Amino acid sequence: MINIQTMNYIIRKGLLFLIFLTIVGFYSCREEDNFDKESVFVDVPELNPGDYTYEFDKWLEDTYLTPYNLQFRYKMQDVGTDMYYNLVPTTLEKSKQMAILVKYLWFDVYSEVVDPDFLKAYGPRIIHLIGSAASNPSLGIEILGLAEGGLKVSLFKCNNLNYRDIEQMNEYYFKTMHHEFAHILHQQRTYPKEFEAYTAGFYDPAGWQERTDSQAASLGCASPYGSSQPREDFVEIIANFIVKTDAWWDNLYAMAAKPGIDVSGQTVDDPIDGEAVLKTKIEICRKWLKNSWGIDMDALRAEVQERQLYIEDVMNETYW
Repeated sequence: MINIQTMNYIIRKGLLFLIFLTIVGFYSCREEDNFDKESVFVDVPELNPGDYTYEFDKWLEDTYLTPYNLQFRYKMQDVGTDMYYNLVPTTLEKSKQMAILVKYLWFDVYSEVVDPDFLKAYGPRIIHLIGSAASNPSLGIEILGLAEGGLKVSLFKCNNLNYRDIEQMNEYYFKTMHHEFAHILHQQRTYPKEFEAYTAGFYDPAGWQERTDSQAASLGCASPYGSSQPREDFVEIIANFIVKTDAWWDNLYAMAAKPGIDVSGQTVDDPIDGEAVLKTKIEICRKWLKNSWGIDMDALRAEVQERQLYIEDVMNETYW
């Protein structure tokens, strides 16, 4: 029979041994976790020249994977989507069009205006194309994009892409890209808290989908979704500022200067000067991007607006 003194001795020794194993394990993990930034993907399959998509896949490898360490996934992976939604893949034709446009209107823009290495350091590591929208009929909304942990951006409804319809393309895809990328940026360097004060008390995360554009504008928000919560407001201001035209903003300011009109056509008055608040929020975003990231938001917008004029020419070039 083991007496109490012996038992205490065994327990103390056992605890010391466990502590030793924990320390060793901790440092072993620390050493193994010192990954090279260039080695995010360790199991990328080799391309097969016999595949009918080989030329496109090789272009994606040369355009995205090699320079940006980014996988451009157009063959939809069910494990990479929410199984709650009934989703379909993006067609090969639309995938090719989207791959060209993402490079031309997003990656090349940052390379030209900010720095060629900026998206290599801060951009997503996966872009996942999904053909259909992720719809939630009970809430009356559809998801157009998701940014997951600063690593992955999913774009939905890609089978509806019409590159000749700039307004639709911006609303569905490129506003979404800048929206999700702005989330990635502010998750690393938070935006000024003063931003939240201008529409405080009027954000509605549960009922924003019932608001009209007019109501959102009167509250100083760029969209109804922007009126849902401060962080969505912040990235909606940035995304819409970059991709939308002067005419679009003039119309938004005109709505913002008047009381909002709800879905039933009734006036909904509020104490906010929507036009002034919108302009103040833009200035906050402008300073934050410049001071936190060295990004000139006006130059970024000018480059995007200029490039939109030449989309037809870009799409008519030969890539593979």
